[in-house]
Amino acid sequence: MNTANFVVAFITWFVLCFFVALNGGYLLLNLFSLRALHRRGQEQFLGDLPRAYSGLEPPVSILVPAYNEEATIAASIRSMLQLTYSEFEIVVINDGSKDNTLEVLKREFALLPFPEAYRRTIPTREVRQIYRSTRYPNVRVIDKVNGGKADSLNAGINASRYPLFCGVDADSILQRDSLAKVTEPFLRDPTMVATGGTVRVANGCEVSGGFLTKVGLPKSPLALFQVVEYLRAFLFGRLGWSALNGMLIISGAFGIFRKEAVVLAGGYRPDTIGEDMELVVRMHRTLRAKGQPYRIEFVPDPVCWTEAPEDLATLKNQRVRWQRGLAESLSANWGLMFSRNGGVPGWIAFPFMLFFEWLGPVIELGGYIFMVFAFLTGAISWEAFGAFLFVALGLGILLSASGLLLEEMSFHLYPRGKQLMLLGLVVILENFGYRQLNTWWRLVGLWRWLRQKESTWGTMKRKGIGDEAPLVPAAAPPVAPPHPAEAPPRSS
Repeated sequence: MNTANFVVAFITWFVLCFFVALNGGYLLLNLFSLRALHRRGQEQFLGDLPRAYSGLEPPVSILVPAYNEEATIAASIRSMLQLTYSEFEIVVINDGSKDNTLEVLKREFALLPFPEAYRRTIPTREVRQIYRSTRYPNVRVIDKVNGGKADSLNAGINASRYPLFCGVDADSILQRDSLAKVTEPFLRDPTMVATGGTVRVANGCEVSGGFLTKVGLPKSPLALFQVVEYLRAFLFGRLGWSALNGMLIISGAFGIFRKEAVVLAGGYRPDTIGEDMELVVRMHRTLRAKGQPYRIEFVPDPVCWTEAPEDLATLKNQRVRWQRGLAESLSANWGLMFSRNGGVPGWIAFPFMLFFEWLGPVIELGGYIFMVFAFLTGAISWEAFGAFLFVALGLGILLSASGLLLEEMSFHLYPRGKQLMLLGLVVILENFGYRQLNTWWRLVGLWRWLRQKESTWGTMKRKGIGDEAPLVPAAAPPVAPPHPAEAPPRSS
């Protein structure tokens, strides 16, 4: 065998082994997810029994960073006001919006300036004014200088009054019982420091009065691809890692944290785009370095519905930011990988994310190009090319189909036969173009990270979900103003 043939054979086997390891790893996570869902199904037999902790849940501060969200902010806040939870507050952080976000909030929720104490536990950009709703006593709005989503969340943490906080995107719609379910792990495990819920695509659904009334599928092909993508990512990706206590990311669209642990880790980093993942990875690194027992868990039941991009430009920008955020999160926390107390996060999850998610786009796209070129030029046989198509496309279809199967077995949110048939077709079609396009966008994100261009939150094109009808005051759960002893002292 000459040198050229050896190189071709080596690259061919490397590409094949990469795709086998990638899809095999996710199939293994799928098995862990199946086990977790089976256990969840057994526990649901007790779901109808009265719960001893009903009404005794820890109070939660819901933090809603908002930047140019005038189309969706009112519907989102109305949905949160209808959550079935004993005690919570909603803190909206207007991050220097250039549109009418603040005006919409003032009009819809009857805001007035409120001179309350504000402690800067975590440094943030300047807070201009704090408002309080005269209609809903548990709604406050912080108006601040633009500093990005992470800076907004830090400002919300500083202003929050409760030991747990829940970060929710301003374009999100929560189910009424979402908050109650996502806090359950904190009630049964005192070492719990963070939980995350399932995020689903709201495009095509009917939303009225601030909450989802009918589940549907979007008409946009791009949004349909994302429905399957979200099922795959949440139902066996994060659920599988959660079973191993190795979950490295909680979606910024819907996650709940113990405030004390977040402050200990230093809060969100304003100089990163992927602030949600970076915080979770840093919490792993900080708590393991201190030898402190903890749990970070994914809860599949709570559902947060969010608007997915329906145009290529917006979707591309989103995926580029996600990949840059992944690179920033891993590169800023090298100390976790193979650390003495790293456990599953440091010895399995971090290397997996590094090789398959961070560097994966380079190998995936390079593998596609090499294998197609080598086949067309006769450098590899049809058998070798067929094996590549099986491990790259066939196993990819199997993974997406398993995500859809898990959804149908566990939650059955899409009950109509036509919906399942359409999603089944999308499961196949997404592997022929859409996933490769995503790989290219991820490669662009990796390149932009290497160039170290300034990170920005970015602007998402929104159509808006739901109606804008005002909510009657009775729908908001009354929450008494905090006791003076609970209010933090004013910063110097």
